Amino acid sequence: MKRLLKPLAAACLLASSHPLYAAPYSALYVFGDSLSDAGWFADADGPAGATTRFTNRVGPTYQDGSGEIFGPVAPMLLGSALGLSGPGLGPANSVDGGNNWAVGGYRTDEILDAISGPGGYLASTGGRADPNALYYLTGGGNDFLQFRVTDTASAQAAAGRLVDSVEVLQQAGARYTMVWLLPDIGLTPNFYGGGLQGFVSSLGADFNNELVRQLAALDANVIPLNIPLNLSEILSDPGRYGLIADRDTVIGTCFDGCSNPNPVHGINGTDPDPTKLLFNDSVHPTIAGQRLIADYAYSLLAAPWEMTLLPEMALGTLRGHQDQLRAQWLADWESWQGVGQWRAFVNGGGQRLDYDLHGGNADGNGYSLNFGGSYRIDEAWRIGLAAGLYEQNLKAGAADSDYDLRSYLGTAFAQYQHNRWWGDISATVGRLEYDDLKRKFSIGPATNSEKGDTDGDLWAFSGRFGYDIAQPGSQWHLSPFLSADYVHIDVDGYAESGQRSTALTFADQERKSKRLGVGLQGLYDLSPNTRLFGEVAVEREYENDASELRMSLNSLPGIDFELPGYRPDDRSLRGHLGVSQRLGNGLSLRGSYSYRHADDEAQHGLNLSLSLDI
Repeated sequence: MKRLLKPLAAACLLASSHPLYAAPYSALYVFGDSLSDAGWFADADGPAGATTRFTNRVGPTYQDGSGEIFGPVAPMLLGSALGLSGPGLGPANSVDGGNNWAVGGYRTDEILDAISGPGGYLASTGGRADPNALYYLTGGGNDFLQFRVTDTASAQAAAGRLVDSVEVLQQAGARYTMVWLLPDIGLTPNFYGGGLQGFVSSLGADFNNELVRQLAALDANVIPLNIPLNLSEILSDPGRYGLIADRDTVIGTCFDGCSNPNPVHGINGTDPDPTKLLFNDSVHPTIAGQRLIADYAYSLLAAPWEMTLLPEMALGTLRGHQDQLRAQWLADWESWQGVGQWRAFVNGGGQRLDYDLHGGNADGNGYSLNFGGSYRIDEAWRIGLAAGLYEQNLKAGAADSDYDLRSYLGTAFAQYQHNRWWGDISATVGRLEYDDLKRKFSIGPATNSEKGDTDGDLWAFSGRFGYDIAQPGSQWHLSPFLSADYVHIDVDGYAESGQRSTALTFADQERKSKRLGVGLQGLYDLSPNTRLFGEVAVEREYENDASELRMSLNSLPGIDFELPGYRPDDRSLRGHLGVSQRLGNGLSLRGSYSYRHADDEAQHGLNLSLSLDI
């Protein structure tokens, strides 16, 4: 029975562990060696039309000639997680013409030729690289295995050729290029415990040091994958990542094709299971190893989708603050306090924010406390001040990252009502405190997290101008209006704690919002003491380009890169509906519900307010 369940476990690994949404990248192009080869060579021992990939078969027998295909490699899993699928993730020499140019056995000189040579990628595109695609490069291992790297100088030369590949792509128009650091070849069954382990590991370090040095100096947007550090973190606690718990056994044994196959989980062991092992053969990962690599890469690409929601959280808080004030103003229509008098108010409320992301939904809840007052200058003018404290929590992404924001907002406003014409203007400043930011992500079966905190501020201006079509003193009022809003939000950059392979440093973020709107507000007096009121408006956002966030790995601070983040919607619908009840002696109770909707976001709010003439 256990053996029959193995294909199901393998299928779970093959499937993307992330929901599929609109792809943030137009395509994924892959260049490299067997670690990324999607099936360049025919599989003579597989089903008709199958190709060889340098990992284990899917099971249940895992044997050649069984009719079982090979599992996907890391870039195929990554592409699926990014919302890309189908023939495009296959090899470039297939009938369907995939985008994977990696070939088992390729050295760094051959990888460069696959990009810029006569029959390479750029030759097939007329010399232009798709600027909206993600490019993925591995290489260097075969320079070692084919004895082209024998000393520091030859290791550095091999690293330089991989950098040349990045530069050629960048000059052709590529904007997003992901590059592996070479894993420690000494920590493979081929070398582990042998006399060459230390020598090979040392040359691998020389390769990576030169690769990092040249990439840092290159004028290109490079996303480095610190594979050696990530591997060391996995090996420090392999059981947590679904592997057998003993580190030496994880490194020193394989599933099939090395001198020391695992006696339990190897292909001929007592309990064959490649998902418990890191290596399929002497140097290539199993499907479990490929999944760990793909998840690591995905965690970096997904980070800006979540982090660029930090200013959106602040914008949602500001909108909630403005909605509360507008509901207060509409409930007071033609019922201002007397000239020369103050009216104080206190308001408590809650709100919910929802966003659609590439890697899943983001949603959260918050609550607020507002208080303030207005002073009536004359028959037509009223001015006031308001202050608000807001707490907002947002959970985002497939692993439910957790982000908290506390906001302190202050607003000065002025209102005008005279001969059916009316208007209001307001200016808001705010302090933002992002505490306990916890970015979570999956690495295989484990859920890891990186933590940090930061601050920010905002300022905003808002104005509306309208005309009441009802007669003064009517039981009902209906007013079309125009609105304009400007918001400027700054979120300070910060570094996540530690030097882990997944820990990141984020640059400052700036979010601007420029909106114009048209709307209709109205009210109806059910009785002298009870009023229904509401408002609906359509707004156009003029700052709707996708955000870009600059970041770097804490472990590789010299290589910073910029990735796409959240893209605001260009149009939104907002409104609120409420009821006001006079309780006597200048005291009124008001309740309202507010709603804002766009294609990729929604905001709901409930508010309860007391006002008192003093």
